[in-house]
Amino acid sequence: MVQVTTGNGEVVRDITPECARFAAERGGDGLLHVFVPHATAGVAVLELGAGSDDDLLAALADLLPADDRWRHAHGSRGHGRSHVMPALIPPFATLPVLGGRLQLGTWQSVALVDLNVDNPDRQVRLSFLAG
Repeated sequence: MVQVTTGNGEVVRDITPECARFAAERGGDGLLHVFVPHATAGVAVLELGAGSDDDLLAALADLLPADDRWRHAHGSRGHGRSHVMPALIPPFATLPVLGGRLQLGTWQSVALVDLNVDNPDRQVRLSFLAG
């Protein structure tokens, strides 16, 4: 289990190092499964650090505005959108591993996506299926 503090703002947080370390500790070939047990967070595989993370947050703001339209209305303004987001960015990803190394593309990273500004503490559960 990996503990991630996301703070009090919307975030796309790189968790690739933690995933790579977990896969390396298991060694061999298989599948790494990444799962966030939260109703308001997701896992994305995308390029980070070149503006794509900000672009993702901007796209989510356009698709899921932080306003009063949401029926799920407790917490901060627009909190209901955080509960809809995992339908667009699922709370899981499964990644191939060969020889203990993640088989990500050159520009791919694994990221925790969290729009919920009311909960700054997240867990990421990692599991490995050898094959």
